[in-house]
Amino acid sequence: MFPVIGIVVLILLVFGGFAFTGGNLEPVLHALPHEMLIIGGAAVGSLIIGNSGKDLKALAGGMGKVFKGPTYKKDDYLDVILLVSTLMKMMRTEGPVAVEPHIEDPANSPIFQQYPKLLKDQTLVHLICDTLRLVVVSSGTLDPHAVEEVMDNAVKNHHHHAIKPADGLQSLADALPALGIVAAVLGVVKTMGSIDKPPEILGAMIGSALVGTFLGVLLAYGLVGPFATRARTVIESDAAIYHTVKQLIIASLHGHPQPLVIEAARSGVDHGNQPSFAEVFDGMRGR
Repeated sequence: MFPVIGIVVLILLVFGGFAFTGGNLEPVLHALPHEMLIIGGAAVGSLIIGNSGKDLKALAGGMGKVFKGPTYKKDDYLDVILLVSTLMKMMRTEGPVAVEPHIEDPANSPIFQQYPKLLKDQTLVHLICDTLRLVVVSSGTLDPHAVEEVMDNAVKNHHHHAIKPADGLQSLADALPALGIVAAVLGVVKTMGSIDKPPEILGAMIGSALVGTFLGVLLAYGLVGPFATRARTVIESDAAIYHTVKQLIIASLHGHPQPLVIEAARSGVDHGNQPSFAEVFDGMRGR
């Protein structure tokens, strides 16, 4: 909702402010489609040159995140704490073998099936299952610090790929002012070919050429740059759930008391999404 509101405010205040101060919007609107064709075409072409098909698809997904916002809310963080705590408790009380059916086939696990939203996140499921599988095959003899290092590498690798849409949008934002200059130069070249025209016609043509520079800067700093910032914020917000999983597993492997394990998981969650201590314990009693 807020990105849409921001776009509306941007357009109304920029163009409305120009008109309110006596500017004539007609030349701007007349040049807009032509300049957008050049700048937009150059932008799309540069994206195709610099990215693979997979990266372009991820970039489109990044744009979707700008408007949808973070995937995970407070209830999801509560759910992931309950999910991992249940598995770790089973491992501690019943032994590693009892957990094996759940981590080998999470889609058919009664424990995982209680959390359908989490089950859809394959990165999250693999992080939990692959880590616990290491513990199972080692019969619980693994050094928790070694497990933590493996989980850190997995989370970093995921983040490296997940953040690419934000990086791509930022690269596009950095290029747009220069692409606007390209459109403006082409407009000047067109104007120079009509140098014998009356001053009023030349003035209109030069004005149209300058619209290219205006659009490049406006798109870069008014739209695409903020889109990149918003996409990065959303991606990093959703990444917090993987750190929550890591904290739960590592604290449990260290043999910490359950209250400390839960607090270790809660401490890394943004305050807006952080379930209270009482909510976690009520949820565990409800299970």
